[in-house]
Amino acid sequence: MTQTPRKSHGRKSISASLQPRDLMAETKLKGAWTAKIITLFPEVFPGVLGASLTGKALKQGLWALDTIDLRIFGEGKHRNVDDTPYGGGAGMVLRADVVAKALDFASRGTPQDRAKWPIVYLSPRGAPFTQAKARAWSEADGMTLLCGRFEGVDQRVLDAYDIEEVSLGDFVLTGGEIAAQAMLDATIRLRDGVLGNEASTEEESYSNGLLEHPHYTRPAEWRGMGVPEVLTSGDHGKVAKWRNAQSEALTQDRRPDLWARKEDYED
Repeated sequence: MTQTPRKSHGRKSISASLQPRDLMAETKLKGAWTAKIITLFPEVFPGVLGASLTGKALKQGLWALDTIDLRIFGEGKHRNVDDTPYGGGAGMVLRADVVAKALDFASRGTPQDRAKWPIVYLSPRGAPFTQAKARAWSEADGMTLLCGRFEGVDQRVLDAYDIEEVSLGDFVLTGGEIAAQAMLDATIRLRDGVLGNEASTEEESYSNGLLEHPHYTRPAEWRGMGVPEVLTSGDHGKVAKWRNAQSEALTQDRRPDLWARKEDYED
């Protein structure tokens, strides 16, 4: 039994099938970091990931995207993927057996070591997504992201597959697709060759535990406002000190939680 709809991303394409096969051999360019997305809405990918630098890198084969339609693993004539929750309550829950089949399909040809290939469920109850998490994921071979819908996923499949739950923030979305694209954008941009200027990721917000300093460019004067003199002084040492001081001040003012963690780390 096969599924005919296919999605093309970058130089390679995938057409989802229930027949056993080595997905990585068919879709992954040698050395390309790969994201596998299990979703009920594969048509929304690559979305914003297909634009700008991540889109260019996708076309160049610097990373690869495989979308896996959860619906084809559904049960019965109508490919049901969800059912009512035990214990009652509103909404529906994604079935453990259906999700498990999709996970098994996605895992073919991938490393078993979760450090090399994380499996993540986008969940509002998960640990907060951070720059450090993006950095760790970018250093893996790739990852699998499970996009939830409805009230969530049967807990048993999360436990059985030891799936990591990660949250984009303290709010609830209708599904995990938007969160997946945001997290992938933050991760892929850290891969070699994606941004072009690798140094740009070293000074931005969160990379050193601080918010990023303010930026200025031409014109030198705009609406009566000038540029801080230190930035036009040509003294790189003074510029670095000014930027660090600005980062510290902004972090203390806007994110006292980050500042407290930085102080604790330094202590």
